[in-house]
Amino acid sequence: MSDSVRSETVDAVDKPPRAQVSDAVDTGAERQRDYLSGFLAQKPTGEAAHEPGGALYEAVIDALKDIFDPEIPVNIYDLGLIYGVDVTADGHAAVTMTLTTPHCPVAESMPGEVEMRVAAVPGIAFADVNLVWDPPWDPQKMSDDARLELGML
Repeated sequence: MSDSVRSETVDAVDKPPRAQVSDAVDTGAERQRDYLSGFLAQKPTGEAAHEPGGALYEAVIDALKDIFDPEIPVNIYDLGLIYGVDVTADGHAAVTMTLTTPHCPVAESMPGEVEMRVAAVPGIAFADVNLVWDPPWDPQKMSDDARLELGML
């Protein structure tokens, strides 16, 4: 069985019709300019208060955002000094953090302040702060808000 290939020479091809906004089906819903706006504004919703998105976990994050580096006018969370936050169901909070440098003037007092502020969050029974130097902090760990505040964007 042989298949034959047929070719045809043409001078021009008509352009297909372009879609027009007026051709769209009206669903009655108001069209949003940015369809991602609602998605991007959502926060994770934890099933339990101690999970990310849960009330207790977010209260700990808010407490961390109230602590400012004395040399840089940015909170330690947005500065990227907080590497991890773990909150257990029984109210034990563990914060893993670093400082901008081991020779930071607040190296002795900052972990104590973090522990005190986190322990003061209603629902937190006990707080631990683990100060680590690996990986070392660098400006890339800062949030976009912190970079904007410092004129780095």
